Amino acid sequence: MSAEDSLRRAEGLLDRLEKARAELEKVTAAGDSEAAIEVLTELAEIAKEVESELTRARREAEQESG
Repeated sequence: MSAEDSLRRAEGLLDRLEKARAELEKVTAAGDSEAAIEVLTELAEIAKEVESELTRARREAEQESG
C-alpha cells in the first residue's frame, strides 16, 4: 500500500469520524446516554484507525523518499 493509499483511507475514516460526531450531538441532545456511550466507543475506534493509517502513510512516505 502506498502512502497515498493510506492517506485516502485516513480521509475516509475522517468522514466516518465526522458522521459519528454528528450522531453524538444528536443522541446527546436527545438525552440518550446509552447511545452516546456507543457513539463514543465508535469514535475511539475510528480515532485508533486514523492513527494507524497516518503512521502507515508516514512510514510508506519515508520508504518511498529514502
